[in-house]
Amino acid sequence: MQVRDLMNPGVVTVSVNDSTALAARLLSRHNIGSLPVCSPDGRLRGIVTDRDIVLRCIAVEDDPAQTPVRDVMTRGCFTVGPDEDCREATRLMAARQVRRLPVVEQGQVVGILSLGDLARSHSYDTEASMALSEISENILRPR
Repeated sequence: MQVRDLMNPGVVTVSVNDSTALAARLLSRHNIGSLPVCSPDGRLRGIVTDRDIVLRCIAVEDDPAQTPVRDVMTRGCFTVGPDEDCREATRLMAARQVRRLPVVEQGQVVGILSLGDLARSHSYDTEASMALSEISENILRPR
């Protein structure tokens, strides 16, 4: 099965110049944990998570209304193509310790694939569970 069969094509994005406050409102409104960050031409520049906002803006007492997303986003995020195999995407998530992958085609964000999408498919619920277990294990492991 290909990524395009399971990805969510209705991805919500923000611009590098949008405020962190707007990103937080979008996360809340859409009940999601991350947003791909795109340049004005639609190219992926990074990803911003609720955790990024808390740790890189709120915790350092910056004003979310005045802090652009580019200052808190994670750059160099891992991506997957829509024609890639879902098992490979799951392996990438486990290896890179991420729960979501932006789906990029010809430089444009066309969707997002989450561990939840994989688990709901029932074809990949075992792989998704294993990936989540690996991610959680590394988060809880003392350094």
